[in-house]
Amino acid sequence: MLTVSRDFTGQTIITTFEMTPGTAHDLMDALTDAYENFIRHQPGFIAAGLHMNDAQTRIANYSQWRDRRDFQAMLRTPEMRARNRPLSQPSS
Repeated sequence: MLTVSRDFTGQTIITTFEMTPGTAHDLMDALTDAYENFIRHQPGFIAAGLHMNDAQTRIANYSQWRDRRDFQAMLRTPEMRARNRPLSQPSS
């Protein structure tokens, strides 16, 4: 469970995405799938939360990790690189 606390000694990651209402649900689905099927199984993962604003123009991704090295190791995995590649490409 995601807990915000002054006493937390791990790594907190906050990522925001700006998009259009037409693409917000696609990204939310991709992020949800990544957390459910891959990220949550990685060493050091503690918890995460995804939030979309009412206008469907922003998504906030908040995650907690045991430490920064665990988060960085997850980002370097072949699966996460493959999942991130389409997200970093400009939309056509």
